[in-house]
Amino acid sequence: QVQLVESGGGLVQAGGSLRLSCAASGRTFSTYAMGWFRQAPGKEREFVAAISWSGGITYYIDSVKGRFTISRDNAKNTLYLQMNSLKPEDTSVYYCATRKGTYSSGSRLASEYEYWGQGTQVTVSS
Repeated sequence: QVQLVESGGGLVQAGGSLRLSCAASGRTFSTYAMGWFRQAPGKEREFVAAISWSGGITYYIDSVKGRFTISRDNAKNTLYLQMNSLKPEDTSVYYCATRKGTYSSGSRLASEYEYWGQGTQVTVSS
């Protein structure tokens, strides 16, 4: 069993920045890939970014490339999402998730993830 707790969301003006954190417990964090997803009201959950177990491979949805950076600190059992140049269309609830299995790269598919956090709200005003 894995517990994931996101934090760092909030209200920010367009062009601003936020850093989301995802604290993990209950399993060896360093052995599994992680991902960030988001879901806006009335829309399906959307892949945002993913990172391999070692942190050496990352993936991003095209709309956030160059603005968002996913990273992890395995010593602190924490996943991060640095979000810069935020836009109103980034407004969503953001979720972190652990990928099924161990020692894998990330995935863009929500079905490949096993445990999910409760989400943190990000609101970008224009």
